[in-house]
Amino acid sequence: MKRVLSGIQPTAESFHLGNYLGAVKQWVELQSEHDAFYCVVDLHALTVETDPAVLRRRTLASVAQLIALGVDPQKCTLFIQSHVPEHNQLAWVLECLTGFGEAGRMTQFKDKSQKSGSDRTVVGLFTYPILQAADIMLYQANLVPVGEDQRQHIELTRDLGERFNSRFGATLTIPEAYILKSAAKINDLQDPLAKMSKSAASNSGVIDILDNPDINAKKIKSAVTDTGKEVVFDEKNKPGISNLLTIHSALSGKTIADIENSFAHKGYGEFKSEVADVVATYFTPIRKKAEELLADSQGLQKILAEGADKARAVASATLASAYDAIGLVPPRKR
Repeated sequence: MKRVLSGIQPTAESFHLGNYLGAVKQWVELQSEHDAFYCVVDLHALTVETDPAVLRRRTLASVAQLIALGVDPQKCTLFIQSHVPEHNQLAWVLECLTGFGEAGRMTQFKDKSQKSGSDRTVVGLFTYPILQAADIMLYQANLVPVGEDQRQHIELTRDLGERFNSRFGATLTIPEAYILKSAAKINDLQDPLAKMSKSAASNSGVIDILDNPDINAKKIKSAVTDTGKEVVFDEKNKPGISNLLTIHSALSGKTIADIENSFAHKGYGEFKSEVADVVATYFTPIRKKAEELLADSQGLQKILAEGADKARAVASATLASAYDAIGLVPPRKR
């Protein structure tokens, strides 16, 4: 089986609907036919100012949600990034192979540093893509499930891997991007022309998986809609209704055409109520499962310890090979 590696940052109290349909749902599908490594990348979350208690809570909540959403520790290797110190060690090796201009051209760094200003931009944001490259090649991953906006990061990873192998011999697997082509493009409920995101100015357009169904129902019923009253899919002229149709279809399993037909003589109010019911029905058991996992602290820690052991078995072997290839003296075994 080909090996896949992907990670998710613990930057919010809950995953949102876009996270699930755009990435995690496909992680679940991939784990059945691949040797899958999935991690909560808590080290990457340090590029912004964080409260220690909040980071810890969000990290554990991320693990619980992944399991509740179908990521199975028996089918994949699930772990927390900081539990495997080899990530940082290989990252330093790769940093010493990365040109300053090469790192500075990364779009994400340019965008965020321009917004924050040089004095408020941490060095970790600059080296973030190199740690990401280490995350991937540490596990000799063949495929990396990412969105189109992450393609540049995979290209840097490939460049660094090829540079290492060219100078020191074939050591690191050169990964390929597995571009996630989500059939369900989920947009903000209040701005249906923008992607659903935690970075939105307001959380009122974001459906959080761990939120009480009443909260999400209120958001859905307050969603921006369009002129007219026909429930039809038309992204150009009816982006609000089209977004709600996409959400309904993605979670109910019904085709958009079938949903349109069932609301042929009904209004927006009835339609929004049904979308709210579909969201509640889908995520209520998932929310309950996540809460149960978080309540069983010892059980969750056991899952994470086992995942870290499995991850380190692969990571330590890769790091040892890389260290040997570049000429570092191995420690003497006692």
